[in-house]
Amino acid sequence: MTTTSPWLPETWAHPTHVAFDEGHHLRPMGPDDVDLDLPAVHSSRDRLWTIYGPAWGWPPVQLTREADIDDLAHHAAEIEAHESFLYGLFDTDETVLLGCLYVDPPAKVGADADISWWVIEDLVGSEMEARLDAFAPRWIAEAWPLTRPRYVGRDLTWAQWLALPDLVEETA
Repeated sequence: MTTTSPWLPETWAHPTHVAFDEGHHLRPMGPDDVDLDLPAVHSSRDRLWTIYGPAWGWPPVQLTREADIDDLAHHAAEIEAHESFLYGLFDTDETVLLGCLYVDPPAKVGADADISWWVIEDLVGSEMEARLDAFAPRWIAEAWPLTRPRYVGRDLTWAQWLALPDLVEETA
């Protein structure tokens, strides 16, 4: 029989609204966000594929609204179960999705979480992206019960991450 160790303390509550800067915040995402998520992903699809494609096979070339709803519903279920977390970066009125941040249990040895993020194509190289790059590790250190987070795409490349040994589940 295979079991996994608890990833996060059972009594810990994940943040549900995170102030980012004046006019922007992060919050968990779900299927109701499809009309903001889909344009953000489509506008950045080619770059996102170079980041997440080899590891996750995402985003597919033809990401449909229905498939995105299913994907976001899956993320929402994982958030509810504290298995994995997807946060969107929104403007105050939530009229646009500017990027996403993932906090996942480790899939590879050497960390207690794998964390990554992206911004929409129009923000690549911008001050907003630089602020998110600085904010994410600070927020994780302050708000999450993690001791060895790994920032994939920052601390190491995705290719280096893929080359790490897989984390072996404990057997009981």
